[in-house]
Amino acid sequence: MKVSLNWLREYIDLDISPERIGELLTGTGLEVEGMEKVESVPGGLEGVVVGHVVECGKHPNADRLSLTRVDIGTDEPVSIVCGAPNVAAGQYVPVATVGTTLHPTGNEAFTIKKGKIRGEVSEGMICAEDELGLGTGHDGIIVFDKAYTPGTPVADVYELETDYVYEIGLTPNRSDATNHLGVAFDLAAALSVERNEEVRLRQPEVTAFREGSAPAFDAQIKDPAEAPRYAGLVIDNLRVEASPDWLRARLHAIGVRPINNVVDVTNYVLHEMGQPLHAFDLDKVADDRIIVRKLPEGTPFRSLDGVERKLSADDLMICDGKEQPLCLAGVFGGADSGVSDRTTRIFLESAHFEAGTVRRSSMRHNLRTDAARIFEKGSDPNVVVYALQRAALLLQELAGGTVAGQLLDRYPDPIEPRPVEVRYRRIDELIGVELGKETVHNILRSMNMEIHAAGQDRFTVAVPTNKVDVTREVDVIEEILRVYGFNNVPEPATITTAMVVAPRPDPSALRELIGDLLAANGYLEMMALSLAESRYYAGRKDLVVINNTSNVHLDVLRPDLLYSALDAVRHNQNFSQRDLRLFEFGRNYYLEGDGYRETNHLSLTLTGRRQRESWHAAAGGEGVTFYTLKAAVELVLQRLGIDNYRSTEVPADAFAFGLRYHKGPMELVDFGAVAGAALERADVKTAVYYADFNWDHLMRVLPSQSIQVATPGKYPTVRRDLALVVDGSVAFADIERLASKAGKKLITEINLFDVYRNEQQLGAGKKSYAVSFVFESSDRTLQDKEVDKVMADVANVLGKQLGAEVRR
Repeated sequence: MKVSLNWLREYIDLDISPERIGELLTGTGLEVEGMEKVESVPGGLEGVVVGHVVECGKHPNADRLSLTRVDIGTDEPVSIVCGAPNVAAGQYVPVATVGTTLHPTGNEAFTIKKGKIRGEVSEGMICAEDELGLGTGHDGIIVFDKAYTPGTPVADVYELETDYVYEIGLTPNRSDATNHLGVAFDLAAALSVERNEEVRLRQPEVTAFREGSAPAFDAQIKDPAEAPRYAGLVIDNLRVEASPDWLRARLHAIGVRPINNVVDVTNYVLHEMGQPLHAFDLDKVADDRIIVRKLPEGTPFRSLDGVERKLSADDLMICDGKEQPLCLAGVFGGADSGVSDRTTRIFLESAHFEAGTVRRSSMRHNLRTDAARIFEKGSDPNVVVYALQRAALLLQELAGGTVAGQLLDRYPDPIEPRPVEVRYRRIDELIGVELGKETVHNILRSMNMEIHAAGQDRFTVAVPTNKVDVTREVDVIEEILRVYGFNNVPEPATITTAMVVAPRPDPSALRELIGDLLAANGYLEMMALSLAESRYYAGRKDLVVINNTSNVHLDVLRPDLLYSALDAVRHNQNFSQRDLRLFEFGRNYYLEGDGYRETNHLSLTLTGRRQRESWHAAAGGEGVTFYTLKAAVELVLQRLGIDNYRSTEVPADAFAFGLRYHKGPMELVDFGAVAGAALERADVKTAVYYADFNWDHLMRVLPSQSIQVATPGKYPTVRRDLALVVDGSVAFADIERLASKAGKKLITEINLFDVYRNEQQLGAGKKSYAVSFVFESSDRTLQDKEVDKVMADVANVLGKQLGAEVRR
C-alpha cells in the first residue's frame, strides 16, 4: 500500500523528517518497505533560479544569438549566451545555473556546464518551458509577469510540491489502516506517546453537507446479510472534466491514474477514508431503482475492462430496476453504467459488503481491485455515510454538482463498537513493563477507542468498528503495545530458562537424520502450505473446512501430502525442471468423530530421469521406476532400524499400483505409481512415483535398542528362483512369511521380481509370482543338497498352505 506524506500532512502537523516518520510507522506495525521521493516536475527544478536580465545585445559572431548579462543573486551578473528570439533587457527569467541537471520534456536529461559559444563565455542557460519539463512550449524563453528577487528558486515561483511516498507492507489484519486517515491515527498516537502530549488530528469536515428535498432514491436489498449497510445519493448538474492539479497530484503520488473529476473523487475518498464508492450514470439505470441481489448461474456481465464474464450464483450484484447487472458488488463496475464525458447526473453508492462474499467474487473473476482489497479485510460500516457526504461536498466543489434528493441509508441492524474488558495487571504482564493507567488511557484515546466503566483493576474499552480483528483482551493489549513502541520496552537484566530433556527417541533428531540421509541421496526438501483445494478431494466427508478470505480456493486443511507434492511437480515442470526428487515432513488433518485429528507424515516424490543427462545415452536416458522409489523407501526404514514388516498391495484410490508395508494393522508406508486420475486433477503430464510414510507409526515401532552392525558374510550366497501359480487373492506377503519359516535361518532374502497374469495359460483367477530366494550361512559354504532340501520344503509348505503350484 502506498501512503503520501503530503496527504498525511492534511490531517496532522508533522515537523519531523520523512525518515523519522517511516520509523514511527514501522514501530506501530505499519512496516515501511520503501520510501520514494516524488516530484511534480522531474528534478524539482533544483538549481534553477530567477534571473534579471540587466544587459542584452547581439552576439558579435552569430546573428541569431544574444549576449546577455543576468543578475542571479550572486556578487556579479553572469554572462549567458541565449538563442531565444524574445530575450530582452529588464526581463525576469528562469536561469539554470552551472551544474544544474535539466529534464526536458520528451528528451534525456543533461547538465549545464560553463563554456564558450562562438567564442563568448556562457555561464548558465535561460530556459524555455519544455527545457524545464513544465510543458511542450519552445517558442521562446519563459518571461515572468512580475518582478522577483534575483536568485529566488523557480520551484518557489511555481509552488512545486515535493512528496515522499511510503510503501507499506500492510498485513491482512490491519483493516483500520487501509487508508490515509487510518495511518494518520496511528501516527498521531505514536507521536502523542513520544512527546507525552496530545497530538490532534484534523478530520475532514462535512458539516456543510445538505440533503435535497426530493425523496430518497429507491433501493431494494434482497441479500441484507451480504450487504449489511447500503447508502447512496443522487447528484445532478455535474460537469465531467479533468480534475484540478492538487487532486491529480494526490492520486499520481500513490500510483492511481486520474480519469475525470467524478471518478477521481471516488478514488480520493477511497484512499482517504478506506470506504469504496461507486458512481452510476443515472441515465443508464433502468426505472430509477437499484436492486442488490444475486443472479442466476451463468448470467452474462460486461465489466468496465470490456470483458464479458459469466456470473456465479454466489456473486452479489448491483442491478437496475429491470434486474440487469450494473456492478459486481464491492469489486468492479459494469461497462454499461459507468460515468462518461456526457454524464450529468449520478447515483453515488457507498456500502458495506460482507468480506467473504467480496473475496470469493474477486478471486473467482480474477479482479483484484483496490475496493475489493479493502472490503475483504473488513471495511468500517459506520464510515459509509460520512464518506458519502465527503464525496458529495467534493463533487459540489469540483464538478458543480447539487444533491438532488434525500440521503438513502439502508442499515437495518446497526453494528456497534465492540466492548472488551481489559485488566491493568494483564497489560503489565504481557508487555513486560508497568505503563500506568494514565498512559494506557491516553494511548487508547489517541486511537479513537473510548473507555467505559473504568474501575480500580480493570476497564471496558469500546473497540471501533474499523478494527475487525480486535475482539479479545489480548488484542487490545497488542494495540496498546504497538503504539507504546516495542523499542520502549526495556530488556530484562536477567533471563531465566528451564531445563528441557529431549524425549527418547527424539523426533526432531530423527527427522534431521532422515532428512540428511535423503539429501545425501539427491533429494530436495520441500515445504508446502497446510492448506489445499477441496476440489482435489471431491466426495470426502472428513475434510477440515476453513474460511480463508485471503485465498478462497485454498479452503481445506490438507488431508494428505500427495496434492502438495503434485502441485510442486507441476510448478517445477512449468519452469523446465523435470527431474525431481523431493521429500517433505508435514501433517495431515481430518475429522474424526466429533473432533479433529492431526498425523505426522513423510512423503517422497520421484519423477523424470533416474540420472542426469550424459553423453553416454544409457547413463541418463532411463526414467525413474517403481523400484527406484522402493529402494529409497527401504533405505529410510533400514536407517531407522525397522524390519520384520509385511507387505500387501496398496489401496488403489491414490495409486495405480504399489505396496503397503505394515506391522499388523499399523501401516508404515504406502508407495507406488500415482493414479492417472490424481495426475489429471493436478494437471501433471508425466508419471510420478510417491511414498507416504506414517511418521507417527514409524516412531512407535522403532527398535528399543541401538542398531547393531554385523560383519559381512565370508561365505558365498546361493540364489534359487521359483515361478509359483497362485490364486489371485494370494499376496506376496503370505509367500514371504511362510517361506521365511520354512527356510529357517538359511534364507536371508526373498524378493518378488515378476507378476504374470494370463487366464488362457494359467486359468481363471490365477496369477504367477516369480520369486527369488537368497541363501547364506554365517559359518560354512552351503551345499547344493542343503539348498535343494530347503527349496523342496518351501514348495511343499506353499502348496499346502496357499495352493501354490510350481511352474515347470
